[in-house]
Amino acid sequence: MEDLGFDWVTLYNLAVSLIAIIVLQILGMLIFFIKTPFNDMEELRKGNVAVGLALGGKFIATGIILGISAYTNTSIWYMAIWFVVGQICLVIVYYVFELLTPKFKISDQLEKGNVAVGLLLGAVFIGTALSISSLII
Repeated sequence: MEDLGFDWVTLYNLAVSLIAIIVLQILGMLIFFIKTPFNDMEELRKGNVAVGLALGGKFIATGIILGISAYTNTSIWYMAIWFVVGQICLVIVYYVFELLTPKFKISDQLEKGNVAVGLLLGAVFIGTALSISSLII
């Protein structure tokens, strides 16, 4: 006879993993908030599309890294390690992007609402996340 009982261990593991992913995703956004000299949430409230695009790209990038690391690892600790590696890479990419644009400062352009810079930065974050994810697999 087949056991039709509910698998509480699977539910528990799923809940813990989901909480870990949400916490790490929020931490990823806080890292970005800390490194920008302006108030990201205030800029979003004002309708700054450039900041929204950059933040959206960062959020997607962090989600890609977390998703791949959750899929390929059975341990939340390994997922967290890859999250840290990914965040370090995203911060480094931000500063490399800053070095490659010596005629203007990225944060100034975002604060001014330069949509082109916001879109490109978001795409750079996503591209970096895809590259990092290929290392996790």
